[in-house]
Amino acid sequence: MKTRDQIYGQEALGILRDVTMYRALSEAQLLGLYPKKQKQIQSLLSFLERQRRIFKQQDGLYTAVQQPEEYDRGLSRAVWVLVDFIDQVDFHSTGDFPAKIIFFANDEVYEIVYVSWGQEALISHVLSTQTDDPPHYIIVVDKPEQIASIEAPNISGFCTVTPEGQVQYYQKEEGACL
Repeated sequence: MKTRDQIYGQEALGILRDVTMYRALSEAQLLGLYPKKQKQIQSLLSFLERQRRIFKQQDGLYTAVQQPEEYDRGLSRAVWVLVDFIDQVDFHSTGDFPAKIIFFANDEVYEIVYVSWGQEALISHVLSTQTDDPPHYIIVVDKPEQIASIEAPNISGFCTVTPEGQVQYYQKEEGACL
């Protein structure tokens, strides 16, 4: 017979890893990262909170520390994009600037890059200077109007993300944004 730790241990470690790595996650984001395990994850969140391994903040976000650092809106939006692809993802982690998240799916490397309003030229320049074998980029923007100003190789697509986690995808086609 399996013990509770054997049954839930991997998910508990995963939750702790994700909350620590992404700094602040909503319950909906955590449930999205572990599809088809909603009840287990909800139970584990309660358990980990009682054990003071994670903390639920007043805004409903789970953090690894009682006094979280400043909320990273771009990272939160990137997590919602990751949730959309989670069934195909083999591994995910935070990325180095400009990537918020890096993940591996279908034998390819992807980076989710958040471009805040007014940072289009900077991010275009940084992404264009990548050498060797650049990853596929998924670009998260505040508004679709930004897309026309972003140029870089290997962009797989663009998206906007609402605070509730609704992701709308776009692609450029012959100079136009679809």
